[in-house]
Amino acid sequence: MDARDVVPPAGKLKARPGSPALLGATPEPMGTNFAVWSHNASRMTLALFAPRGGPRAELVLDPHRHRKGDVWHVFVPGVRAGAEYAWRAESHARGAGHAFEPDVLLLDPYGKGVAGSERWGERTRGGRRLRSVVCDLAGYDWRGDKPPGTPLAATVIYEVHVRAFTRHPSARVRHPGTFAGLAEKIPYLKRLGVTAVQLMPVAEFDETENPHTNPRTGEKLLNAWGYSPLAFMAPRTAYAARANAAGALDEFRDMVRALHRAGIEVLLDVVFNHTGDTRRAPRSWRGLDRASYFLLDGHGHDQDFTGCGHTFACGRAPAADLIAESLRFWARDMHVDGFRFDLASTLTRGPKGEPLDDPPLVRRIASDPVLAHCKLIAEPWDIGLYHVGRFPHHGRFAELNGRFRDDVRDCLRGAVGGPGSLATRLAGSSDLYALGRGPGHSVNFVTSHDGFTLADLMSYEKKHNEANGEANRDGGNDPRSWNGGAEGDTPDPAVRAVRARQVRNAAALLLLSRGSLLWLWGDETLRTQGGNNNAWCQDGPAWWLDWSPAKPGRDFLRFVRELLALRRAHAVLHGDDWLGNRGPGSVAWYGPDGGAPNWDHGGASLAMHLKGKRSPDFLLLVNAAAEPREFRLHAPPARTRWRVVVDTAAAAPKDFTPLALARSLRDPRTRKLEPRSLVLLGSR
Repeated sequence: MDARDVVPPAGKLKARPGSPALLGATPEPMGTNFAVWSHNASRMTLALFAPRGGPRAELVLDPHRHRKGDVWHVFVPGVRAGAEYAWRAESHARGAGHAFEPDVLLLDPYGKGVAGSERWGERTRGGRRLRSVVCDLAGYDWRGDKPPGTPLAATVIYEVHVRAFTRHPSARVRHPGTFAGLAEKIPYLKRLGVTAVQLMPVAEFDETENPHTNPRTGEKLLNAWGYSPLAFMAPRTAYAARANAAGALDEFRDMVRALHRAGIEVLLDVVFNHTGDTRRAPRSWRGLDRASYFLLDGHGHDQDFTGCGHTFACGRAPAADLIAESLRFWARDMHVDGFRFDLASTLTRGPKGEPLDDPPLVRRIASDPVLAHCKLIAEPWDIGLYHVGRFPHHGRFAELNGRFRDDVRDCLRGAVGGPGSLATRLAGSSDLYALGRGPGHSVNFVTSHDGFTLADLMSYEKKHNEANGEANRDGGNDPRSWNGGAEGDTPDPAVRAVRARQVRNAAALLLLSRGSLLWLWGDETLRTQGGNNNAWCQDGPAWWLDWSPAKPGRDFLRFVRELLALRRAHAVLHGDDWLGNRGPGSVAWYGPDGGAPNWDHGGASLAMHLKGKRSPDFLLLVNAAAEPREFRLHAPPARTRWRVVVDTAAAAPKDFTPLALARSLRDPRTRKLEPRSLVLLGSR
């Protein structure tokens, strides 16, 4: 695009006062209105640039003409969509936090596009020089797009990294590592059986900010995950085949439309607790008004409730307004179906970082009519707060159930006294999600991007993060894992057999549990990170999803697909209410001897009988012990027999048999379970 099309020559720019009504850059027929918030700035300059070119003009705003309250504003005739711009801020104020650097170009917090980071991993001398882009959101043809509206309790979420999902050559897509590439894999997602994709951060970030190098190779590392946003409302340009602001907006919407057409919802992992705007490299909020946008102590130092060096001031009006509008933008203009809030407990802190029982921002999000159709999922903790089971406004917010993850992992590694905790988690965690909440408010998971992959959870007992360049100090230190008898890759057939059994156990416990489900991308093909439990900085073929997995991965993929299809086909396996009388069935618990379970002793050995009203009964037998155990069985419904659907001790393809093809038990009264295995029986 020719610069003359979107930015007039400096001599022809005739700025007018403009309007403070809408923050950001708002294109109009005759030009563009710019507005930015800063309480502490005493002078503001708007820098205009030609697309992919040099500076075009700088407009110094007169506070008497271009400021109302704390909003600086200007209308520039002739500036159209595609123009690039940035702000410069100065202040003469003294005191904690008033740090302004007038020579630094600052991104617009309300910008919908960013220029300067189009090439993934490209490093420039002195760092990237980022600019905001004027974007026109009108004119996109949604072609009657409608959200799938999957009920919360029936939701199966697939957590995925846009780039790593299709970047590997084996993905065989036209546009690897992009929104378009992900859309090309919709048939795979559909066949897998997920109902939603949860995209790891797609808001603009600078992956080259990481100062570390791989000590083994000398390679400079990246921030590959993107949990350091620089513009909450700008889709990542490097994730688009047409890598510019307009291309990213269109391609993201194309992807959403295609996923919706396939019945798959789109959830975004949003990061509002901290930013990529650091003291070392101010990029936006820190330069515009650090004291207002970040939590500072009495000495002007950043408070850190995130583990990332600073905390965004979610309890203050400018930050809260920006967060609320960002969510509205993604829901209203980009048709997103929901959000997963990273370190969501930070949103519950007040203006000074103090915990609040009824945080205004959380209440505001929960009651916003534009977000009424959206799923809201909290990662309910930060450094210092743990809200699992009690996140504020819980009628609207579901939660990542960290207790489910921990208790199921403990069961799998044999670290529980009795089956009580496992039964509670399988049944929807009623100890956490009662009083107006349902099982769907519990988002059950065993693995996520934080920590080991499923294959690594069964192969490593210690993290192996040396390649991250931080002397193995990063990442969690309590994985609750068991390696099966050897650390890491091993040719030992006995260890490999135990691990194969354990990944099937984990998948079955998760996919047969009551609640919403979260599945980590690539776990279905046994993707490994070599024991790295914090691969945020890694990028390359070894870290991308290999679409041609070895035979164990293909066998496990079939197992996961079949389990999800079984869950989907029978209401008793995914209904809202097991424990009451309103749902599609009920649940009864037994010990291995057929009597009442010994909830506090005897290890995690348990029988769970799901009694369907209009579907078959199912009987789940769990033996987490290191020795075989025989279970006495209760009778199936009249005129039916128990048939073996799942046996995690059996080699593929006998680990799963569709109920219609399953054989009945030879002895209908008992069933022997191998060590560390589970069996699912269905009545037919």
